Amino acid sequence: MLDGVTVIDFSHYLPGPFASLRLADLGAEVIKIEPKTGDMMRSLSEECVFRANNAGKKSIALDLKNEKDLQTAKQLIQKADVIIESFRPGVMKRLGLSYEDVSAINETIIYCSISGFGQQSKYSLLGSHDLNYMAITGVLAQLKDKEGRPVHPAITLADLIGSIHAVEQIVAALYHRERTGKGTYIDLSLVDGLLSMMTNHFVIEHDTGRKNGIDVLAGTIVCYHLYETKDGRYVSLAALEKKFWENFCHAVEKPEWISYHYSPAKEENPIFLEIVRLFQTKTLQEWIEFSQTVDCCLAPVLETDEAKALFAGDSYRKMIHIAGRRIEVATRYDETLLQKRKKAPSLNEHGDQLRKRE
Repeated sequence: MLDGVTVIDFSHYLPGPFASLRLADLGAEVIKIEPKTGDMMRSLSEECVFRANNAGKKSIALDLKNEKDLQTAKQLIQKADVIIESFRPGVMKRLGLSYEDVSAINETIIYCSISGFGQQSKYSLLGSHDLNYMAITGVLAQLKDKEGRPVHPAITLADLIGSIHAVEQIVAALYHRERTGKGTYIDLSLVDGLLSMMTNHFVIEHDTGRKNGIDVLAGTIVCYHLYETKDGRYVSLAALEKKFWENFCHAVEKPEWISYHYSPAKEENPIFLEIVRLFQTKTLQEWIEFSQTVDCCLAPVLETDEAKALFAGDSYRKMIHIAGRRIEVATRYDETLLQKRKKAPSLNEHGDQLRKRE
């Protein structure tokens, strides 16, 4: 879909690289500009995160403070369609690679600056990370334990959602250029994506004062809840619709529960306690087998290795591809991913090839 589109990616860590990975999977050529020491993510997590987010790209190592290397970058930019950068606001301008500098040599460029708080806000120059963005936008307050304490998530939602937001904006800008011939500057804050995701919560709080979104989706009722199994694992029951709840009640031979569909998931509720005890009578595997035969919106809470095995198999859409020690996770449904997507590049792997384009 994006064949013929060239992306120059100056970004490090996760938001920019995950965005350009998604563009690469759509067919774009992505040229990763790295410092001579490499993307900082190369040195973390045994390079797992770097490899996961930089597959299918080309790498060239440049010292952008060196005039010759800077000119190489500009030569590549002249023939590019998109730039992604995630430095602190002002860094690209000091390097002579701001949107104004770049558009002077490539007026149709689409230039996406990814930062925590945007280029011009009160917080623009503050150092921050994913946990901070989730905290300040109200997202973290939606993830609390029974005592009301925020739970530290093990997934970087701001980075990942921000990446998808960036791709959305870039693709829209490419379409705009097709119609008008004009380039676009995109000032993208990682906070923006989280705030847009919180739209239901903000409107509900504004109109009603309730701070946790849609009450029935917050684990407050028996039919939409997480339950512990006999072996200490968990399943998710989401039988909101009457038909699913009835299917569940009949399957467990408890038709008398049907009228308690939306009753509170509280210890004062004897029906809730009965359901809790019921789920503790079977193991996770037994409930998985139950969920595959009873249409009641029941699914296991899987660990990473279990989810990997499930979605690498043939029973679902194949989003995870494994061949020997190689694993690739698709950014969209694509059965031929392993054949099309090349491994993440070594540092400066394509340096000589890309310099010949000058």
